[in-house]
Amino acid sequence: MLQVNTISFTYPSKNKTLENIRFKLEKGEHLCVMGESGCGKSTLLKIIYGLLDVDKGELFWDDIQILGPKHHLVPGMEFFKYVAQDFDLMPFTSVSENIKKFLSRFYPKEAEERTQELLEVIEMTDFANEKVKNLSGGQQQRVAIARALAKEPELLLLDEPFSQIDNFKKNSLRRRLFAYLKKKNIACIVATHDGNDALSFADTMMVIRSHQMLAYDSPFNLYKNPREKYIASLFDDVNEMLINEENVLLYPNQLEIIQGQSSLEGVVLQSYFRGNYWLIEVSYKNQSVFINHTEKIAHKKTVSFKIKRDCLNQ
Repeated sequence: MLQVNTISFTYPSKNKTLENIRFKLEKGEHLCVMGESGCGKSTLLKIIYGLLDVDKGELFWDDIQILGPKHHLVPGMEFFKYVAQDFDLMPFTSVSENIKKFLSRFYPKEAEERTQELLEVIEMTDFANEKVKNLSGGQQQRVAIARALAKEPELLLLDEPFSQIDNFKKNSLRRRLFAYLKKKNIACIVATHDGNDALSFADTMMVIRSHQMLAYDSPFNLYKNPREKYIASLFDDVNEMLINEENVLLYPNQLEIIQGQSSLEGVVLQSYFRGNYWLIEVSYKNQSVFINHTEKIAHKKTVSFKIKRDCLNQ
């Protein structure tokens, strides 16, 4: 189990980067860390891996204290793996050789079987013999993940792991990767800006804002009951509306455009095509409100809309 006990960290000549971060992560559990750029997500991963020394607090994996470069000649915990946004691969060797780098040469058959297994996880079996320098950024990102898994770490730390991967590959890769981690009981912490990483695959989600932990709960609870607009905006467009003298947060799918009269009316500003629906931007009381709808609506048309019945706790 990972225990992070009220840690704080500051880079030299900067303001506080992380302050009073505290949480626990069980073995095999997946945590998604979200927040705006510069909030400290990547720094937190580096601290957990042992690349940075904290100013205050302690970190433990079971009974082993995680210490930084002041205490280790070669920083980094040997039973963790950290995949940063720069992949640190061997560019002039093949994909297979990059993965095999950390596997024993004394057991070539087992190393080959392990390599083939991981090539399937990252969906790159056809590129096994391709030199890394010839791969796209997204393909290199996948190789970096496979290489980190070669020796089955107890904890995998991923910093924006799908940022360079095409959308049509991203969804299937996420399914394969997180299913594999669960199967092997490998704990994982993902720093990301993509709410889909949290909603679909994380057991727990942490939200960092202004260098402090704003929320720590299941993605389901944070999506359904966001305490404030910042949290809701990590998942989707969000509307903040005054209803019965109370500010209410509503996602576009929680509003519905209707025929006839309503106490809620506005003028259409724009219609955005989203594939299986249109996102309609409506001017309502001098603010933009976003509503999911089945078809495009003409610019400047007046529309009535309502809040879906099950979306307000009244």
